[in-house]
Order: sequence, then structure tokens, then C-alpha cells
Amino acid sequence: MDTITIDEQFKYLLPALDEQTYAALEESLLENGCMHPLVVWNGILIDGHNRYEICQKHEIEYKITEKEFAGRDEAIIWIITTQVARRNLNAMQLSYFRGLHYNTDKKIVKNEGGRNQYSGEKEVIRQNDEKPKSQSTVRRLGEQYNVSPKTIERDAQLAEAIEAIGEVSPEAKREILAGTAGITRQRLQELAAAGSKDEIKQIAESIEDGTYKKPKGNAPEPPEGAFQSMLDALNLAIAKMAQAYGTDMKRTESDGEAAKLRAALRGHIEMLEDLYRQI
Repeated sequence: MDTITIDEQFKYLLPALDEQTYAALEESLLENGCMHPLVVWNGILIDGHNRYEICQKHEIEYKITEKEFAGRDEAIIWIITTQVARRNLNAMQLSYFRGLHYNTDKKIVKNEGGRNQYSGEKEVIRQNDEKPKSQSTVRRLGEQYNVSPKTIERDAQLAEAIEAIGEVSPEAKREILAGTAGITRQRLQELAAAGSKDEIKQIAESIEDGTYKKPKGNAPEPPEGAFQSMLDALNLAIAKMAQAYGTDMKRTESDGEAAKLRAALRGHIEMLEDLYRQI
């Protein structure tokens, strides 16, 4: 068997399998062998960490397939897009990986001629296009994940905060992604926008030791007529969403792919969650 290097960032990029799923994978490998090859880049494992661990433990033979990337950021994006399509992730995890995809994509260096080393696509900005270059990435990822560009932007803030917390405490990051930390999306976005290093450190440590508590505050009384205005805006937003939902359902119905249907539904669920948080 070839020598494989384990990179901690790649290994822990995605949440660990729960005990039941891991046990089922181990049973399958013992019974059927390792049917799918492990994927490596420059000798570093980027796909198949659980299979590799089980194969090493039981001396099960495996095959390797090589991938080529210009750098770590491209490898990270490949891992995200490949694994997100496979796994049944919760809403926080999906938001984190979409945001991490966007933030990583922005870091990829453009070479001369404006060609992106990850996609190989040349970005052309028209003179009458008032939006910055990054907006094209927001729209592209929004379409890829079936969510709005605004959702991608919020996810990017959320991912930035989770990464900062993870640098202080990997355990706190795992708890946030598992949904057991008790910290809200809004609080994470606030940390990304204006959180100090000391504040992030304090929150990370309190999540790890189980003492984190949500900040309390008294909401101000809404002005007269505000509720009706909010209700009108909510009805309008839901009406537009229902129209978009119908369009998405027709498109996914013609495609006949369950994965696209789940992605479209998840996108609309998250739009409703965004509306809920605004009330």
C-alpha cells in the first residue's frame, strides 16, 4: 500500500461520523472490502479518512486515485463540494461550508489575464457593471447551492466567526457545528463583524467548558403600526418565495434528481428561517 499523509485541516474539515454510521461503514468494509478508492493530492489524503482508518485497523486493501490542484485552497473547495453533496448535514453545517467555500474562493490568487486558477474561467467585468468582482462569485455559489446571494454573504460571516473560534478551540468549533454550543447565527455574525480577539477567545473557551450563556437584553417596544408593516412585508416575501418555489420544483421535477430537489427545498427552508430571525 502507498504511503498516505494525513493533514489535520483536511481530516477535520467535515464533522465526524456518528457512532452508528461509523459502525455501519466498518461492517460494510469488513464484508465487502474497500470498493471506492481513496483520493489523494500530492500524497495527502483528501477523501476517505474514515475508510482509511478502518482499512488500516483491519489491514483491508484499498486503491488510490490522484487529484491535481494548484494549492490548498483549491483542494479545500473540492472537499467541500464533494462531501456536502454526499452527507446529510444540518442547517448550521451547510451554512458553514457554503460560507467557507465563498471565503476560500476569494483567497484563490488570480494570475495574469484574470484567469482563476481554481475554475479556469476568465472573469470579465463590464464597464457598466457597478457590482464588485466578488458579486459574481456570490451569484455563482448561490445558484450552485440553491440559496440567495444574501444567504451566501451571511454564511461567509458565520464561517469566518466559526473559523476564528476553531483556532482557539477545535472542540468549540465541533460543538457549534453539531448544534450543541447554544450560540446563535446572529451572534456568530456579530462576532465576524465586530468581535475582538479577546471576546472570541472568551466565547470559545466558555463553549468548550460548557459555561457559555446567550447574552440577554430587553427588546425595545416597536413603534405604532410597526407590526402591520412587518406583516405586510412578510406576506410579500412569502408570496415571492412561493413563486420561486414553484419554478424550482418544476425545474427539479424535469431533472429527476433527488439531490437537486433536496438542495432546492433546503434553500427555501433557509429563506424561511431568515424571515423568522427578522421578526
